[in-house]
Amino acid sequence: MVKKSIYPLFLLGIAYLLFSSQDAKIIIAGIAIFLIGMVFMEDGFKLFSGGMLERVLEKSTSNMPKAIVTGFFATTMLQSSSLISIIIISFLSAEMISLFGAVGIIYGSNIGSTTTAWIVSSLGMKIDIAHYAMPMIIFGVMFRFKNNNAYKGFGNILVGLGFVFLGIAYMKDGFDALKNGLDLAQFAMDGYLGILVYILIGAVATVVIQSSGATMALIITAVATGQIEYVNALSLAIGANIGTTVTAVIGAVSSNSNGKRLAVAHFIFNVLTAIIAIVFLYQLADFVDILSATIGIGDKDYAMKLALFHTVFNVIGVLTVSPFTHKLVVYLEGLFIEVEEGVSRAQYLDDVVIAVPESALVAIKKEVIHLYDNATEVLAHAISLHRHSFLNKENILEVVKNSTTKIDINVGKFYETKIKELYGDIVNYATLSQDKMDENQIRQVYYYKVASKDIVEAVKDVEELQKNVNFYQKSNNDVIKNEYNILREKIANTLDKIEDIRNDEDDMDSMLKVKQLKIDINELDIIENGRIDSLIRSNSITTKMATSLINDSSFAYDISKRLIEVAVTLWIEDEEIKTLTGEAS
Repeated sequence: MVKKSIYPLFLLGIAYLLFSSQDAKIIIAGIAIFLIGMVFMEDGFKLFSGGMLERVLEKSTSNMPKAIVTGFFATTMLQSSSLISIIIISFLSAEMISLFGAVGIIYGSNIGSTTTAWIVSSLGMKIDIAHYAMPMIIFGVMFRFKNNNAYKGFGNILVGLGFVFLGIAYMKDGFDALKNGLDLAQFAMDGYLGILVYILIGAVATVVIQSSGATMALIITAVATGQIEYVNALSLAIGANIGTTVTAVIGAVSSNSNGKRLAVAHFIFNVLTAIIAIVFLYQLADFVDILSATIGIGDKDYAMKLALFHTVFNVIGVLTVSPFTHKLVVYLEGLFIEVEEGVSRAQYLDDVVIAVPESALVAIKKEVIHLYDNATEVLAHAISLHRHSFLNKENILEVVKNSTTKIDINVGKFYETKIKELYGDIVNYATLSQDKMDENQIRQVYYYKVASKDIVEAVKDVEELQKNVNFYQKSNNDVIKNEYNILREKIANTLDKIEDIRNDEDDMDSMLKVKQLKIDINELDIIENGRIDSLIRSNSITTKMATSLINDSSFAYDISKRLIEVAVTLWIEDEEIKTLTGEAS
């Protein structure tokens, strides 16, 4: 709400600056063009990598050094710490990586984000980069018209880089022109008061622009053109780092628990790093002077020295905070604990996750499994069984015969609270997630939606079956009671064998179990196998009993068949083996 109310005021402020100052218009245009370039580069690398980045991030978090290095290189390549944060939050939500590994990547990402300052200070301030911007944009647009995703991605990268260069040139020209009418250096303050004021300005600027990279580009062009003092530029850089955490916190408000925890970790890291930099600002500035002379940066090259300072204090922050990451993770895991009450809703589907197709697929699969687990509870209780009583038991029929006490469960109410809303969440999320997916991923989403529908239909069928199961359990006719025990046993056996498939990593073994299950449930077709005819001819059951048994056998068969299809979709990975089971996907 606060963000929405501030936005119109922000637009009015921008409009005033655009119409009141030609120089401000050039600087603001430069920021806008720079941000467009960052967006194009981000999209380009996503297309160009073809999901490789996500796979690398997923497998590179086993220890802290590896996670930090991965975060650094990923952010350096993409020039977007926000995209890395989105991917990491999505992996966390889908439980593809640990919180410990995610925090490590955030550390590395903070160092990687400083490379923007190096690009701006080394290229933007040294050469006429606008001269190279136009060819990049032209060739980038040409590549974007290719059908191949790699070419499109490369085209987006070129267009993005061209716009980034063009934006820097505009900002530089704007500050050069502004210098003639206004010298911002006159507002510089000595001592820690000036430091704190400029830190606040840097933080606010980053929150407004929504990009620490763009803020750093703005600071570097300002210091390079003499608009601000070097020491105040250092303070602005510290403020930009703090500002990124505010942006992350705002973005995590609508996220799930893992997103919020990662935002808190980001906030804690950046604030602690900023405190260290503030306390030792002058010592760090002296250290940067010494380091600059060692690596050949000129004494008056404040743009390059600012980039070096930005990197140094982030590295110091990582070295200081990373040894305490285990304690930080323990603290974070105690935050934002969700207590489930009433209606069961999605646990893994998050708006942040949807932006990363690989993570979205994992999240959808986990949510369908969540739906399945909810359903198996009601399926067992509806036929008067507890799951723990028959799972992994050798003689399930014996368990069924001994379980004669009715379990009082309202299947309709259970469906409304534990199934319906969750199913709706899955279908809605699965549909929206397809926008950024390729053909194979869209097909997999379709199978997950079908599996969800099968689970829902199984629950609806068991509601019909429950009435007669409860009724005939009290019957004095042992024959009809035994027939209904067979139906109960077949459903329980199906659930039991599916649990085996779920825990079996060998897809070939799972395929054999599926084939055996299909043979087993064929016994439920009492018309085809002639058992109903035999019962009627021998007067073992009444006509009414026969009609009920025929209908309920059909329900039991459909329930079991649907659950088997769900198991194939969720727990057999190999596509060829899936096809061999007779359930191609």
